[in-house]
Amino acid sequence: MTTATETRKSYKVVGTRPIRHDGVDKVTGKALYGADVRLQGMLYGKVLRSPHAHAVIKSIDTSRAESHPDVRAVATAADLAEVSDTLAEVGEDMYTSLKYVRDNVLASDKALYKGHAIAAVAAASPHAAEEALSLIDVSYDVLPAVTDVESAMAPGAPILHDHITTTGFDDEPAVGTNVAARHLFELGDVDEGFARADLVVEREFRTSTVHQGYIEPQNGTAWWTPDGGVTIWCSSQGHFGIRDSVSKILGIPVSRIRVIPMEIGGGFGGKLSAYLEPLAAIMSRKCGAPVTMAMSRSEVLEATGPTCGGLVRMKMGVTNEGRITAAHGYLAFEAGAYPGSSLPGATACMLSPYDIENLLLDGYDVVDNKPKTSAYRAPGAPIGAFAVESVLDEIAGELGIDPVELRLLNAAREGTRRADGVTNARIGMIETAEEVSKHQHYSAPLEGANRGRGFAMGFWRNNTGPSSLVASVQADGTVMLVEGSVDIGGSRTAVSQQMAEVLGIPVEDVKPQVADTDTIGITSNTGGSGVAFKTGIAACEAAADIQRQMVERAAMIWETSPDSVEYRDGALFHISDSELRMTFKELAAQLTDTGGPVAGRANVNPRGVGGSYAASIVDVEVDPETGKVTILRYTAFQDAGTAIHPGYVEGQIQGGSVQGIGWALNEEYYMSGDGRLLNSSFLDYRMPTSLDVPMIDAEVVEVPNPGHPFGVRGVGEASIVPPLAAIANAIHDAVGVRMRTLPISPGALLAAIRGSADGESTRG
Repeated sequence: MTTATETRKSYKVVGTRPIRHDGVDKVTGKALYGADVRLQGMLYGKVLRSPHAHAVIKSIDTSRAESHPDVRAVATAADLAEVSDTLAEVGEDMYTSLKYVRDNVLASDKALYKGHAIAAVAAASPHAAEEALSLIDVSYDVLPAVTDVESAMAPGAPILHDHITTTGFDDEPAVGTNVAARHLFELGDVDEGFARADLVVEREFRTSTVHQGYIEPQNGTAWWTPDGGVTIWCSSQGHFGIRDSVSKILGIPVSRIRVIPMEIGGGFGGKLSAYLEPLAAIMSRKCGAPVTMAMSRSEVLEATGPTCGGLVRMKMGVTNEGRITAAHGYLAFEAGAYPGSSLPGATACMLSPYDIENLLLDGYDVVDNKPKTSAYRAPGAPIGAFAVESVLDEIAGELGIDPVELRLLNAAREGTRRADGVTNARIGMIETAEEVSKHQHYSAPLEGANRGRGFAMGFWRNNTGPSSLVASVQADGTVMLVEGSVDIGGSRTAVSQQMAEVLGIPVEDVKPQVADTDTIGITSNTGGSGVAFKTGIAACEAAADIQRQMVERAAMIWETSPDSVEYRDGALFHISDSELRMTFKELAAQLTDTGGPVAGRANVNPRGVGGSYAASIVDVEVDPETGKVTILRYTAFQDAGTAIHPGYVEGQIQGGSVQGIGWALNEEYYMSGDGRLLNSSFLDYRMPTSLDVPMIDAEVVEVPNPGHPFGVRGVGEASIVPPLAAIANAIHDAVGVRMRTLPISPGALLAAIRGSADGESTRG
């Protein structure tokens, strides 16, 4: 069998580490982000937000604000489109009600979280806009709040939405409930599987709400022109998705909306939704001037989608030899104010590293009085893996089996059916686990008191979607590449590398740019680790289109048929006359005289996306006097399929691992009893810094994906899946305490060391 490494030796561009095309602009400050937009006569918008986590909005009086001499426009929910309470597809997301989409932008009848947008003003200066907010009079009827799934699901809990009925598999759906949906995955017979088990372990796990923590706050600038159209500048993960949202919320056709993508300062799934863009647009329509808006950090934390907190009960049965006979998971995830948590990602991925004949995953999507949740890097999968990998570590210890060997004994492989019904194509679970077992870190001595080593696996299914790309050959032999995928992690270069590889030209000769919604065909969001896959395929197809046209031009010059011309290594050859040869650049200079421009294009919605497996080894030291956990060493493994740009792949692995460390040890939404977020700044919302983590050693495994010309698998998300469990397992190895609630803060760990015992297991 040809390995990925052997295959890559034949590539000239794929697998190299060129300097990113936008690198100079980024480091010199030339690159423009959403907040850098400056337009003539621009006004500044601010949002009035609810001080209550749950309240009926009885009335809104904006008259005093409208009379302020510097205020040019005021907006409330009454200015948005009337929408039906029906299913709505906006961008790549499916909402159970279009009203939810609108009401999350500006509340109409109820405020459902502290920070919920109630009204907006546009004024001549930011200070005047802030002042005008205090002139808006809102009358509330304050209601009790619920801020976790157990409280929201309890009998007699305050109900957020009177009309919600639990969708799922019951003949008689529940009414008067905060449970918005039920998800059920089932394979085999779990009762029979547990009956065959020699050991059954059942545990309960809780995770807190955490935020993506991107450095750039949400922003949006809009200019409504007299012709009835609006141009929007923003930093988002998908400008076509923003266009669709604005269209639905304002009730105008997409053809009247142009969205210009700016550079983006991080997103991790949190910049898929529209927050400020519709408000800027509606106020610009009212006053005729451009309106710009940007959130403060407190607004970001209080009013944009974090990921959900959750409750997971995990039960697993195994034989004495370590073979898993059954797995049963119960999951309840916070959706925030409106339905739609990351539950589907958890149920689809949490058991996918393993071949389990009998399984049942029963999940519940629960609304509560927190901001509507958004995706966060492999949404849902880290929470599910925290439970599964913690239980497996406990089982390995109980049976005296090496943790990696236990995973390999049960490893998913090609042909294994996953919980979500997908049958695996070629996957890299076994190869990834084997790399862990062979790695020096796994067997290195770990000396010193209160030190421990933990290991965990993880999986993310990755994503695809529509993508459009146009590439034009220039007279000097360069290629101008125009794509619709927003570049967050260096995808301009990764896409350019794939085009350059097909064309046989240097990647520096490909000049990529991300176009606005009027310039390029619809392209789905930059999310799901799908850009290098879907837009990479588009680049390959467009390059093949260019190749075909260049062959025809060479045939014209040589007065022969295209069948007699071969394109190879960035040059064209006459098959039967070795004297006839032209380089790509030489032919490019003659295009005007041989028929005109050459442009390749591709509009794709490819299938064949391949999932990614990841693993983490982590060494920790626990201070038994304070409960503080220090990460001593961290090695992260991930199957990238084929690493187009190994440096970017390593960076994605390192970034996801650090975010997982924060999720495990520090980060949480700390809520008051009445639903207020008490740590709404980076001073109090504690994310890891460079002082908190060691260098993350990234080990790239390459098992090519058969669904992509170069074997690409997405790499942006799987790395965040294993750290939660790996760190908890390392802490158990260090001090003998199993932590099943995140974050594992010093106080929580100290209390566990002093008073808590390990969970119990029962032998069948």
